[in-house]
Amino acid sequence: MGLISIISFVAIVLAIWLYAFKRSRGVNMDSSEGLFLGGRSLTGITIAGSVVMTNLSTEQIVGQNGQSYETGMEVMGWEVTSAIAIVALALIFLPKYLKYGVSTVTDFIELRFDTTTKRIASLLFIFTYVVSFLPVVLYSGSLVFNQIFAVDELLNVSPLVAISIISGIIGIVGLFYLLIGGLRLSAYSDTVYGIGLLIIGLAIPVIGLYVLGNNSFIGGFETIQQNTPEKLNSFGALDSEMVPWPTLFLGLFFNNLFFWCTNQMIVQKVLAGRDLKEGQKGALYVGFFKIFGALFLVFPGIIAFNMFGDGVNPSDNAYPMLVTAVLPEWAFGIFAAIIFGAILSSFVGALNATTTLLTLDFYKPLKKNVSDRQVARAGKTFTVVLGLMTVVIAPLISFAPAGLFHVVQQFNGLYSMPLLAIILLGFYSRYATPFAAKFTFVFHIVVYGSIVLFTDIHYLYVLSVIFFVDLLLIWGISRLQNKKEFTFPEVEVKVDMTPWKHSKWVSVLIVLVVIFTYWLFSPWGIANAM
Repeated sequence: MGLISIISFVAIVLAIWLYAFKRSRGVNMDSSEGLFLGGRSLTGITIAGSVVMTNLSTEQIVGQNGQSYETGMEVMGWEVTSAIAIVALALIFLPKYLKYGVSTVTDFIELRFDTTTKRIASLLFIFTYVVSFLPVVLYSGSLVFNQIFAVDELLNVSPLVAISIISGIIGIVGLFYLLIGGLRLSAYSDTVYGIGLLIIGLAIPVIGLYVLGNNSFIGGFETIQQNTPEKLNSFGALDSEMVPWPTLFLGLFFNNLFFWCTNQMIVQKVLAGRDLKEGQKGALYVGFFKIFGALFLVFPGIIAFNMFGDGVNPSDNAYPMLVTAVLPEWAFGIFAAIIFGAILSSFVGALNATTTLLTLDFYKPLKKNVSDRQVARAGKTFTVVLGLMTVVIAPLISFAPAGLFHVVQQFNGLYSMPLLAIILLGFYSRYATPFAAKFTFVFHIVVYGSIVLFTDIHYLYVLSVIFFVDLLLIWGISRLQNKKEFTFPEVEVKVDMTPWKHSKWVSVLIVLVVIFTYWLFSPWGIANAM
């Protein structure tokens, strides 16, 4: 990056922080609800920006484009089909969470089952965030940032030192975000970064097609359709290592339901809405974003394949190479600021979710007669400790054995399906028992872990079957064990429960756009030779 790019990068990051800080000053940071839930004051646009940027990281941007470079549009399954799960969040899960007055997903588990089941789920969330998500976001994000912008050459240091410096800066900035403004400050910041990511993210494939077509956008697309029509097919083969097409309706769909409807890191942002209407708006805005996100999270990898051939190794270099090849030099500072924001937002979102669970599920119940101010203070302390710990761990991932990232991605499967089954039966079964829930957690971890470790079966196929096994196990054990119906206790509803009047037809539109997108990227659409 040149001097102008560096100046524009710093100016954009500072300007976004100042804007977010100004908008977040109305929240009481000495209360737990102000720190962890933004005072339940977020609007639809702000919720959407926070959710999108918490979900997106540079690892995802670079990794999915690297996968599409190898296999094609089938990778878009992770993005496009998630829109249907987000519809379920808006219409089913969110109204029930708010109806029962909970602040976390695990609060609902405690309300419906018991404290032990809640803490099992909470520990699994915390372990996953601290061991895999937070360090990987910092390390992979810093790695990509250094790859694209050559920070090591700029500072004349080794790549590992550059990655450590970038990780440290992002970690410290993230801590200031949470300590000064909590969830609300990061949400407003995420909204601006999200708009920027959408604009510049879409600009990369647009410019890429223009360059590929020798100054013709249409010519670039025709080149792809003529040379690599098979890469435009979104339906993966039965034995695909990425997304086998049957799992679109089973394992991948169930995984999306877990991630978008029961994952604390995501649900916490929607629960921070000022009422049900704003929460539903925010969720459904995210649904549209996820569909069109495939255009910059997946499609650029196919452009890179047509531009550079099949010689890019590793494939994760495809997106950085495309960016440096097509982006004008004057725009590097802007792009750097947006990438920095993507790493920062994912880190802050996961760290906030982790400290929320640690504070509300463990510290507060174990400390008798603790004031809300003390709870907030403890949350800030946990934020600093966990944040600094992650900054130290992140560079060490470079010494991990090959293939660790793939194993980490599969780790969520150890608890995602039983957690989803427990919450669904918690909603709809009056007989589901705490013992059945705990037994199913143990059963699933043993069986799923054994299959993934000792067989070559794709884990999405495993999830396709074992989710139904988990459901039947909880239901069957509960009916054998208990004949007494469960009744939810009376709880305080904390927000207005009037739904968004457009939520149903917007949800139908999202589902139709998902179907159309899959038709478009298929042999019946554009995935055929001209």
